[in-house]
Amino acid sequence: MDYEKVSIMLKAVADPKRLKIVHLLSGGTMCACEVLEHFDFTQPTLSHHMKVLEKAGIVVVNKKGQWHHYELKEDFLDQTMVIIETLLQSKKEFEE
Repeated sequence: MDYEKVSIMLKAVADPKRLKIVHLLSGGTMCACEVLEHFDFTQPTLSHHMKVLEKAGIVVVNKKGQWHHYELKEDFLDQTMVIIETLLQSKKEFEE
């Protein structure tokens, strides 16, 4: 397991606002303006949060003209499940 990569991903979703963004995007692709409707902060603040999620490998952005459309990375859910299962495995793995 790449602990550094997992740590970056977990730190990204540890923020309540970014966790809510992930939840919103679990329903499908959304334009930045649609995501922004669910928060009481500015577009530059949203851009910051989205950049953190993008760098952590959680979301992908598609630019269509001046609009940014965000979606969860295709394998994000699968990777997250593998990470959780691996972290919760019995300690036998470390005893061998």
